[in-house]
Amino acid sequence: MSNAANPRTLLIVGGSGFLSGTLARTATARGYQVWTITRGRQPLPAGAANLRADRHDPAAFARAVAAAQTHWDLVVDCIGYEVADARQDIEVFRERTRHFVFVSTDFVFDPAHRRFPQGEETAYYLQEGYGGNKRLCELEFINGDTGSMAWTILRPCHIYGPGSQLGCLPLHGRDPQLIAKLRSGQPLQLVGGGHFLQQPILAADLAALILRAGESPATRGQIFCTAGPELIESRDYYRIIADILEVDLCIKELPVDQHLSAHPETATFLCHRIYDLSKLRTAGVELPATPLAKGLRQHVESLLPG
Repeated sequence: MSNAANPRTLLIVGGSGFLSGTLARTATARGYQVWTITRGRQPLPAGAANLRADRHDPAAFARAVAAAQTHWDLVVDCIGYEVADARQDIEVFRERTRHFVFVSTDFVFDPAHRRFPQGEETAYYLQEGYGGNKRLCELEFINGDTGSMAWTILRPCHIYGPGSQLGCLPLHGRDPQLIAKLRSGQPLQLVGGGHFLQQPILAADLAALILRAGESPATRGQIFCTAGPELIESRDYYRIIADILEVDLCIKELPVDQHLSAHPETATFLCHRIYDLSKLRTAGVELPATPLAKGLRQHVESLLPG
């Protein structure tokens, strides 16, 4: 662990977003010297040094990183989702960091062929869309020339917490009006009645896990499912929010087949998202532990006025 005399160094690709901002604040609080690389359009967490560049301008991105003249202990890409992003990560950072963490997603799994619980290995990955693109990014690290740079890939499920909107299912996913709808007694339209199982992970817990993974030799060259400590039905996620607001929860069930017929792109949300975390345990990485009710209270209170 870092100390004041010899702080660890971290560069975040991103830094002003939901997860990346949470990671920057968590790392700063733990004594890291934190850099971010962003377009400079959003406020940055206090204490972070920013390298200003748009990653979609490869030459400018490479120049900004080179100009820092720094070799980082850890680099984390919180925002990459195209093959070009992963290739850029390898090319630009393989000689500039000891350890690289790429944040992927549990959407890489084909929802029609999941196991319960789902482990890291499967023969059934999505071939298109967001999850398909993330899987292609993973393959760049698996098959690419990363030189002496160690890498770790994390596949988080639904991430919640301050800095984002509430909601984990279509029609009420990241819904900025969710609190107002609940307070007005408006029924929530939940596909399948919200019976799908999942393990939401608090952003602050995921940020701490990223740092632990970056500090552990046992995670090098490995992929890990990352999820929260509780297995719940999605409707219970909304019920906890209603209880925090001290209002009743009213659910209108929407047929799954009907919704998927009209919105096939939402299939990755409409399945059980439960994970085997034994590989993380075997690697000696401390698992997320914040109870969902506690984390959701933090999230709700962050969105209330005053």
